[in-house]
Amino acid sequence: MPVTCREEQRRLTARVEGELDHHRAREVMGELDRRIDASMPRELTIDLGGLSFTDSSGIAVLLRAHRRMGQVQGAMRVVNTPDQARKVFQAAGLERLIRFE
Repeated sequence: MPVTCREEQRRLTARVEGELDHHRAREVMGELDRRIDASMPRELTIDLGGLSFTDSSGIAVLLRAHRRMGQVQGAMRVVNTPDQARKVFQAAGLERLIRFE
């Protein structure tokens, strides 16, 4: 499973592992959409600590999750971003929209 989710008191944590490329992005987006729809979280934390690689598909996943959280009036943050992924996200300017810790 590319993403493992845990929910506690309307706080959803999604841990993404392995490679997040165009092959897996649709699956990750689908799982995040399902979990957001089911739990209507106040906060979504995306944990990228297990991520080994991402490309622009990772940007699309984060932007979609950010948009979905806006629709349910929740907040989002990204934690444990590996260096390779951080460079991709910084190049896209995501830190202006999404909180990275």
